[in-house]
Amino acid sequence: MAKIKPQALLLQSKKKKGPSRVSIPTIMLYGVIVAVMVFFLFATYRHWSRRSMIQTHGDLSTSEGENSLIEHTESDAPKYAFISTSKGSITVELYKDGSPDIVDEFVDFCQKGHFKGMQFNRVIKHFVIHGSKVDKLDATEDWTSRGKHYSRLDTSLKHEAFMLGTSKTKHESGGFDLFITTAPIPDLNDKINVFGRVIKGEDIVQEIEEVDTDDHYRPKTPVQINEVTLKYNI
Repeated sequence: MAKIKPQALLLQSKKKKGPSRVSIPTIMLYGVIVAVMVFFLFATYRHWSRRSMIQTHGDLSTSEGENSLIEHTESDAPKYAFISTSKGSITVELYKDGSPDIVDEFVDFCQKGHFKGMQFNRVIKHFVIHGSKVDKLDATEDWTSRGKHYSRLDTSLKHEAFMLGTSKTKHESGGFDLFITTAPIPDLNDKINVFGRVIKGEDIVQEIEEVDTDDHYRPKTPVQINEVTLKYNI
């Protein structure tokens, strides 16, 4: 049997103990696997995090919605109306308890946009300002004579000022007019269904009251309602 030289044994030993080389394709394969695993873990974490946030937000929204529903259920109609006019804004508190049918009708007309562009076509100083889309002279003749008469009466006999109402006589067109008193008026309910009270913007009412009018109490310079916004709270 031939003997192996020591130098050959040394070289053979180094070949056996030395680490084997990893090919470049194998390294690339391992890199791709690691990248896929990291991406999968990140996507899973992001998914569950977003789901948790959405669930929490949904719980809050549901709670808020239930509170809002309860609040609105307790009061079927909005409590306030913001009347934007060409002179400024008037805030009105609506008397839902005292005049539920009239308030419901008013709210319905607001939602239909009935009051947009409505003119104050009668302005009677120390009496009322009247907004309507029906301009009939005979409709206000009785009002004007009553206004002149009431201005000479003792204040202790009069009704409150800054009350919001609508005519008891239905218009042929099915409209809805608005009266805002500018002075205390006795037996107001004989002609008007009162369904609210001005709580802010009395100065705007008085400014409208002071506009110049013709012989039929029509403003020489148009004054109109831009829009009416309904709210549950202020």
